[in-house]
Amino acid sequence: MRMLMSTALAAVIASSSAYAADLYQAAPAPIAPVEPVVSASGWYLRGDVGYGWTDMRGASYYQGGPGGFKADFDDTDLDDGFILGGGVGYQWNDYFRTDVTLDYLFDTDFKGSTSGSCGVAANCVSTDRASMSALSLLVNAYVDLGTYGGVAGGFGGVTPYVGAGIGATRVNWGNLRNTSCDVNDPGSCDPTIKHDGEDSWRFTYALMAGASVDLTCNWAADAGYRFRQVAGGDMFGYAMNGGPGDDDGFYIHEARLGLRYSFNSCEVPYVPPPVEPAVYK
Repeated sequence: MRMLMSTALAAVIASSSAYAADLYQAAPAPIAPVEPVVSASGWYLRGDVGYGWTDMRGASYYQGGPGGFKADFDDTDLDDGFILGGGVGYQWNDYFRTDVTLDYLFDTDFKGSTSGSCGVAANCVSTDRASMSALSLLVNAYVDLGTYGGVAGGFGGVTPYVGAGIGATRVNWGNLRNTSCDVNDPGSCDPTIKHDGEDSWRFTYALMAGASVDLTCNWAADAGYRFRQVAGGDMFGYAMNGGPGDDDGFYIHEARLGLRYSFNSCEVPYVPPPVEPAVYK
């Protein structure tokens, strides 16, 4: 009897151990945390407003008509003006992007003067007035110099940059009005002469520097400085024994503010793999 009970007890213990072994599953290896994936490339749109300080490099004209001699203006001045622009670009990686921009410089006033003989006296000085506007089409490249600060996801991070652009500017000169008066008697003047303004495409290059701030994963604000040099070209036509005239080009120093919207820069959330169910043998 005692032998029988011992045998039965041994059988129960053995079966319990086998069942426990069947239920045992090794603890899964810990999964290393995975950082959210942020796109470093993609298309973007941009819009900009700015103010441009213009520096005219001079102007000249033919005295005596197209067959006469060429003379320089005694002085030239071009007022400053507001700028509105936009463009489309591509962020190639964390450090390099390119875009194509179109910017419009609103009408700015030109003031100049010349000296020489006129109809009322041998010693006269002229007062010349016109307006100018300009539309620039540029292809630009930028180097982003790293992102600093910000919170999780990159919001608030500041990214300084430098860049350069090349393209063309359509310069539109309004009609120039010229009035010549006696130096010794300013009230004695020739009738005002109107010269038709000219339009022309000019070679243009630009240099930029600034910084952008991430507002959201899609939106970034941009503040920067841009220098543009616009080549010289036609300014006004012939009228009453004077002209045509041309300008020597001008520099534009711009303070700019803008927004960029990126189509593919939001975080992609990490989805952990499904847990395998326990398998009972």
